[in-house]
Amino acid sequence: MVSLSVLCEKDIISITTGRNIGRADDIEFSEKTAKVENLVVFGRPKLFGLLGRGKDIRISWSDVITVGQDVILINSADIKQSDKNGRINVDYD
Repeated sequence: MVSLSVLCEKDIISITTGRNIGRADDIEFSEKTAKVENLVVFGRPKLFGLLGRGKDIRISWSDVITVGQDVILINSADIKQSDKNGRINVDYD
């Protein structure tokens, strides 16, 4: 079992691109099943946070390959905007 505080200390790495996505800032759960649905990486601050933040990244829990000692490995090819609310999702192959 892994707690949120432990997940927040790990970098999220895409195995297809080798890109460091960031660190998990939050987790989304299903209200009906109480299962983890997404890892959320908050957008980067703009001008030291004075101009708000960039768009959030949501990573589906089903695309998490493994949670290791230092990193969380995910299977993603690209990150692009795809949500109506302005949030960006990880686009998977």
